[in-house]
Amino acid sequence: MGPDGAPGPTVPWRKVLWERQPFPDNYVDQRFLEELRRNEGIRQYRYWAVVKEAGFVGQQLSCVALFISLWLYMEQGLLCPETLLWGSLVCALLGYGLYQSLLPQVESGCEPRTGLADLQSAAIFLSFTFGFSPVLKTLTESVSTDTVYAMSAIMLLAHLVSFPYAQPSPPGSLSLNAALFASVCLASRLPGALHTFAMLSCALMVFALWPCLLQRLKETAPGHFTGVCVGVCVGGVGGLGSQSPGGAVLLALALGSVTLLCPLLLVCLQRHKDNIHGPWDEAEIHEDLSRLS
Repeated sequence: MGPDGAPGPTVPWRKVLWERQPFPDNYVDQRFLEELRRNEGIRQYRYWAVVKEAGFVGQQLSCVALFISLWLYMEQGLLCPETLLWGSLVCALLGYGLYQSLLPQVESGCEPRTGLADLQSAAIFLSFTFGFSPVLKTLTESVSTDTVYAMSAIMLLAHLVSFPYAQPSPPGSLSLNAALFASVCLASRLPGALHTFAMLSCALMVFALWPCLLQRLKETAPGHFTGVCVGVCVGGVGGLGSQSPGGAVLLALALGSVTLLCPLLLVCLQRHKDNIHGPWDEAEIHEDLSRLS
């Protein structure tokens, strides 16, 4: 096609930049759309596979709900800190044993982390947390309770938004720091320093250690991963329901939307996806240019 619909010159057009041709700069011939490609490399999703992947999001919501439920029990005096500490210790030991049993074969040249190093890290953290518990207990005394609750809610929301769901082991620094900040704010409103220490120890296990174990379980035993996620979601709804039935209903609706409705929408909208590729795409250099540097 020539300009203004006139027949083009008899000289054949070539798609080159280094040669002067009797054509406008925006000229293309009739073969331009022959290189059109649609939906190249589109990944087709299966509904239940997407639901399984969304289970990580749902269980993380439930973990936050379980943590809030434990805090409510301690604030109301229905749960003593000694019980929470012993329960956290038992769960931590069982989880550590399961994590070690799921450990894959060590690659050559890589030294595995020893149990002594893990014990030292845990002892250092618990010692510092126990020593600073009286300070953390009085950390927000000059701040109003409403402000503390608002900050905790915002930080827990930031934790959920910034959590690296694709690769949660280890947890992202932003999401972990936000969760621990919210834990400190909530723990400072508990009756005593031992309550604060128990709550922070529980927060470390829920927000830092549990995602690592769940990711390892997903990689090595995917059949059990779905059952664990369902159990955590049921526990989160049940725990929150014992304190706030309305909150449990909202959590159940949120879990249903995230794990069932959103994957269904994703699968249904895939058929309307229309990506086009052609000669207008940016050039991709596949040759290794490191040898030229």
